[in-house]
Amino acid sequence: MLQPTPSTAASSSSPLTSPLYFFPSSSKAQDPSLPQSKLRRCPNDFHPIRAQSSSSPILSLSSSAGDVYTACASASDAALLSLLRQRKTDDAYQLYVRCSHLPGPTCLSRLVAQLAYQGSPAALSRAQSLITRLRDARQLHRLDANSLGLLAVAAVKSGATDYALSLVRSMLRSGYLPHVKAWTAVVSRLSSSDDGGPASALRLFDAVLRHLHRLKGSPLAADARPDTAAFNAALNAAANLGDVVRFTQLFDEMPAFKTEPDVLTYNILIKLCARIERKDLLVFVLERIIRSGLDPCITTLQSLVAALVGLGDLPTAEKLVQAMREGRRDLCLLLRDSQSDNKTNEAEEKEEQEVGLIIHKLAAAAAAAAACGDDPPLLPKAYPPDARIYTTLMKGYMKTGRASDVVRMVAAMRREPNPACQPDIVTYTTAITALANAGAMDRARAVLDEMSAAGVPANRVTYNVLLKGYCAQLQIDKAEDLIRSMAAGAGIEPDVFSYNILIDGCILVDDSAGALAFFNEMRKRGIPPSKVSYTTLMKAFVLSGQPRLAHQVFEEMEKDPRVKADRVAFNMLVEGHCRLGLIEEAKRVVEKMKEKGFLPDVATYGSLASGIVLARKPGEALLLWKQVKERCEADAGDGRGFRPDEGLLEALAEVCVRAAFFRKALEIVACMEEYGIAPNKTKYKRIYVEMHSRMFTSKHASPARQARRSERKRAAEAFKFWLGLPNSYYGSEWRLEPADSVAES
Repeated sequence: MLQPTPSTAASSSSPLTSPLYFFPSSSKAQDPSLPQSKLRRCPNDFHPIRAQSSSSPILSLSSSAGDVYTACASASDAALLSLLRQRKTDDAYQLYVRCSHLPGPTCLSRLVAQLAYQGSPAALSRAQSLITRLRDARQLHRLDANSLGLLAVAAVKSGATDYALSLVRSMLRSGYLPHVKAWTAVVSRLSSSDDGGPASALRLFDAVLRHLHRLKGSPLAADARPDTAAFNAALNAAANLGDVVRFTQLFDEMPAFKTEPDVLTYNILIKLCARIERKDLLVFVLERIIRSGLDPCITTLQSLVAALVGLGDLPTAEKLVQAMREGRRDLCLLLRDSQSDNKTNEAEEKEEQEVGLIIHKLAAAAAAAAACGDDPPLLPKAYPPDARIYTTLMKGYMKTGRASDVVRMVAAMRREPNPACQPDIVTYTTAITALANAGAMDRARAVLDEMSAAGVPANRVTYNVLLKGYCAQLQIDKAEDLIRSMAAGAGIEPDVFSYNILIDGCILVDDSAGALAFFNEMRKRGIPPSKVSYTTLMKAFVLSGQPRLAHQVFEEMEKDPRVKADRVAFNMLVEGHCRLGLIEEAKRVVEKMKEKGFLPDVATYGSLASGIVLARKPGEALLLWKQVKERCEADAGDGRGFRPDEGLLEALAEVCVRAAFFRKALEIVACMEEYGIAPNKTKYKRIYVEMHSRMFTSKHASPARQARRSERKRAAEAFKFWLGLPNSYYGSEWRLEPADSVAES
């Protein structure tokens, strides 16, 4: 049976980074150490396999030499197994390293399991090296599903989610069925992560279910069947995606696996209602919890307050918290009264689109209960608000700029006799954030002193909020004093985020030298720079007109194995050259960017357009517009997501108008209108009058020259028509100003 590993702090230095791949399960039949009868009888039996026999062809030895080798190997395995039984994992691993042969499956599985149970970065690194050795020797089938599942759980707890995901996927591909606790741990962590984590969680959940359906009725699938916790992890992923259809499918599939929704399931449903902006259904989720015979928990009510705050309904959130303070149990009635009697058209449209889904079922059941005259149910008991609920309401005040209400809330919490209502570190940090956002840095610093007096120690996040506030107010000297005092006085060492804030603050005061000084100080402290550190320092040099120094930072970034240069870093180099009108240098950076696999985006093209305006190279504008058009057409074809913005198109249009490329200018303004961007006709009229009002008016031009200009003249007339100026369609005489003033200009 799989045992949970002890919780370990997430380590950014976890060695579990490379994906794991198993060899196909057919390789088992090729290993003579595996009992062929067992493989034929049950190919999915994942209990530890017996140690390999002496007939294994791993080494070509004579009969007598083979017997000696087998005896030595057996003695070594016995010693290793003895150490593992005594829980001397470190000694066992050292003995394994000294072994010239691969130990038996039992020893290997136990060793991996115990290393996973230790959970330390060093132990997980050892486990990974063991897995790598087995993979290279095509012997991964020696490990049982229990040990691999334990390793997956330990990897998740250490923060190496990608490695854990690759481990579980490889187990599935090889026919292994991981224990439900193992794959649920991976799904749960993915469901709450960014960068496609929820989608990956749902794909893994579906993959496990497909394997279970193929082994329906088999006793081997018993330990892998999803329980309520597993469904809750998948439901949380669907809720984070706002996917009502997928949420409903998962919810309806729970009875097939003999699982029932619990309070956490409905808490996730509250999150889904908030995510899809169905505030009108929040009360009915609470009613369904009570009518299902479940007792709401304090997290349920905190979820309701958070949903109301997130949807901008602070008055109802305040009423809910006040009712909890008064010990009321009729919160369902309060929430019903706070809802509007008339649904908006948008809500009706959403409901029509969600017919048959859980949201619609929920609304229909609530409507039926109301039609029967059922009174809203009462809570089974009173739930006084705790610090978490108060802090959630404070975040709503902070979001709307009500910093004074945040401070009053902290003072009220300090007067509460209930210890659970006393402000904690999150409460104080929220208050400091609200005051820092409002620019009240003296009051924010006073709250830090109040924390200390109340016996609530500040953490690094609290100090980083203050640092950011000082930098936003251009008080870099006070920020520098704070980072010195946090280490000397509070014993809290600054991290990479602290220094990134200071480097960015130096940019605000145009102090590239100060930014470089903080960057070097960070490295002297042994804090490795992050990707943001490098790009922020590059930005400092770019804004100060020093692209060469920005390029040196970029080169150092490329040499750092801990980070990888991305599109943001390349764009910073492009902008640095374009700010000085160095178009050729910028284009070389773009070519290198493409070689590294990064397509230029809107920011790249925007910087190039600004550089072209500065360099006054209209020919480059035509080439750039051609590239932008091609990207727009590609976007229309395969949906890559490229969408030119107003700054890019405005810059290109202005260059073309000034250079009298009227046909291209019309193409660009048509593109602007297609993307819903209103062209600045007033600006283009002014440019045309100032630069081109006397075009084609020479009476001395030769007929040949006039013929060559005919096409250009037609484009100019079309552009004048678009501007609303008098043109060949409406008359040839036009003036925006009196004739005398035009002549003087």
